[in-house]
Amino acid sequence: MTNEAFKSELEERTLTFTVAVMDTLYRLPRHPLFSVIMTQLAKSSSSIGANYREANRAASKADFCHKIGIVEKESSETVYWIAVLSRVSFLEAALKKELEPLQDEATQLLKLFSTIKRKSSKNKYSTPEHP
Repeated sequence: MTNEAFKSELEERTLTFTVAVMDTLYRLPRHPLFSVIMTQLAKSSSSIGANYREANRAASKADFCHKIGIVEKESSETVYWIAVLSRVSFLEAALKKELEPLQDEATQLLKLFSTIKRKSSKNKYSTPEHP
């Protein structure tokens, strides 16, 4: 797979993930306690794909590294908010079950973006003389 194909596939994957999160959030009960979680999860999950797209269009390697760092942080936050939802005692079991694939995908994305960040940061400071 080419680098461009990988980027395109990952952009689509993050978009699909965001839509899946939004669809699940729409089905949550309209209770004040959920409003905070819903807002935070909607922001962090949508920020993953949006910032990844921005990283792919970065003006420099340093800009790319910075934006990938944001993607990693938003991925981590998304994992957290899905975990919170899955642990609250007053959420229906059926909705908790829907969170399992989202938690899995969020965790996979976090691992993937952590690896991309680590490798791009390592290469950011590499020169032919100093690998």
